[in-house]
Amino acid sequence: MAEPELIDARKLVHPTLESPIHRRLLRELLLTHKWGLLPGERSELQKVLEQRRLEKCREQAQPMSDLEMELRKHRERLLTYELEEQRRRKEQQHLPEFTRVRENLRHIQVSGH
Repeated sequence: MAEPELIDARKLVHPTLESPIHRRLLRELLLTHKWGLLPGERSELQKVLEQRRLEKCREQAQPMSDLEMELRKHRERLLTYELEEQRRRKEQQHLPEFTRVRENLRHIQVSGH
């Protein structure tokens, strides 16, 4: 049994943790630190990715210049040409070899005549 002269030890209450407002703030701070949401605590990769995302959003918000529109048209024409070329090559592969050779011979000009 416990002697009456001894005082039972009990854990001291931290005054800031006793307040519900302080507990919520501490919980929020710990979560933001855990997920890296604090601006100074983000990794270098996260900073670079966010910077690129912001730059991309800014570029999309600006109207395209005439040069950019012409470059886009040129790129689209090149892509369609490349797709047509790939389709033509696939068709050529399915043809028998003698047909391909005959087509090549038609394009060769005979020198001397």
